[in-house]
Amino acid sequence: MILRQIAVDRDKQPDAWYFSIPSIAQLAREPLRLATSVTVIVGENGSGKSTFLEAVAFSWRSKLAYAVKHWGAHGSAEDTDLHWALTFDAEHPRPGGGCFLRAEAMHQLFSAVDQHTPTQIFDGRLNERSHGESFLTFLAERDMERGLFILDEPEAALSFTSCLQLMAMLDNVVAAGSQVIMATHSPVLTAFPGAAILEFGEDGVQQKDWGNLEMVCHWQRFLADPQSYLRHLF
Repeated sequence: MILRQIAVDRDKQPDAWYFSIPSIAQLAREPLRLATSVTVIVGENGSGKSTFLEAVAFSWRSKLAYAVKHWGAHGSAEDTDLHWALTFDAEHPRPGGGCFLRAEAMHQLFSAVDQHTPTQIFDGRLNERSHGESFLTFLAERDMERGLFILDEPEAALSFTSCLQLMAMLDNVVAAGSQVIMATHSPVLTAFPGAAILEFGEDGVQQKDWGNLEMVCHWQRFLADPQSYLRHLF
């Protein structure tokens, strides 16, 4: 395993607001052990998924070798300082493959790639493609080296069939020794075979089976009978 444990040292940021989020507060009490090559994080908006992934990605990127290019977009003013409180049990030196992709920073990252990378590597410019096409093209190129893939809600860029394509790509990178941590609202991506599913919620962080996820149950009921939900809205 490339990244075996993530711990949060609350003493480094004792008064930070994000410790009011149950999932982040629990991680400060109990380090998160990663025992599988794919970890999928689910939960409602505001449950701490993106806050956690952004911090992990920032901290991981800061210790990569200088030669690693375009691993992920730089942090923004909206990101928290949670990364200062994180400690890892991980490989040293850190492998330079993988990437950090999140929907809101994708255009910024791909603009930097287009500016500094020969167009023949991606058979043209990334930002001249559709959102989903550029996402999958970038990932396909990043799988050349073993590393850590951190994906924050990748389904924002992808159709149903593209989600299946992404799963096949991630299966290939895992087979090559890489590791994946992904936050998603997609029941399709959450069904990745062999993945550990962590649900962030009011009760903190709980490991769940796919069929017992509230998200999955809602989607199943909605697809079976949309009016059972829509009648309460309109």
